[in-house]
Amino acid sequence: MRPRFSLLIALVLATVALTYAGGHIVLPVSPPDVHASLPPSSASYLGVYINGSPPDYQPIANFANVTGTKPNLVGYYSGWAQPFAQSYAQLIRSHGVIPFVQIDPTYASVPQIVAGAYDAYLRLYADSVRNFGHAVVIGFGHEMNAPWYSWGYGHVAPSTFVAAWRHIVTLFQGQGADNVTWLWTINADRPGTGRVALWWPGARYVTWVGIDGYYYTPSDTFDRVFGQTIDQVRAFTRKPVLLSETAVGPKAGQIVKIGDLFRWSGSTRHSTTGSGIKTGASKTTRQQKPPSGLTSPT
Repeated sequence: MRPRFSLLIALVLATVALTYAGGHIVLPVSPPDVHASLPPSSASYLGVYINGSPPDYQPIANFANVTGTKPNLVGYYSGWAQPFAQSYAQLIRSHGVIPFVQIDPTYASVPQIVAGAYDAYLRLYADSVRNFGHAVVIGFGHEMNAPWYSWGYGHVAPSTFVAAWRHIVTLFQGQGADNVTWLWTINADRPGTGRVALWWPGARYVTWVGIDGYYYTPSDTFDRVFGQTIDQVRAFTRKPVLLSETAVGPKAGQIVKIGDLFRWSGSTRHSTTGSGIKTGASKTTRQQKPPSGLTSPT
């Protein structure tokens, strides 16, 4: 969820593990080649969402210069019917960075996705991802267990969302876009969110599990923000977990809490694949209306 305050950078390098924790952090020099999911073991991922990227690489370079650490994932939000930003993907890959796209169906009908009404658009997107020829992380309808988006809890039945997720993954696979790491992204459990297992599409349709959560107050800890949700996820899958959106807000006590985020994200109990850091980046792209000729079916 987009925070209501200006978030400062929180750096997290979380050691990857499925059933393993410990060891040293290894940042990939360059993304893996086509037709392979990203490796979840013996590696860590640091991602950023940052204003100005896309379309430019310079904001990422500025982040690396300030922090002394270059991210290897860069996330952005794609409105429904927007094409895959292939030229941008090529640009950041030339710098050793993997594109991470959250496709959000704000102006789409989720039942009509299931029915195949948008298949022409999805095939074009899948073909573009396949032709890019290198690893891409893709999520669809993130934070669906929360009530604040049109595709989320209380707006679309979990079973309908699951059917849409499976339809999209199956279509991409049918187009030969096997270079996708599928990130099923939920919001960290909190009052007002639904039981995360209701939206689980099944292990064959998911590569990684993403969890979005933030430190807002001094009482927030890794266990309080993420622990219960990770435990819920572990009840039905051992897929790698990525902290897909996170940051420490200014009122939380950043010096202490950033350390807490570092320490627990790589612990034996709460091992994760890595983190996507929000630096105040906007989610406005998903609020854009579809281009002419790509409207939602009635």
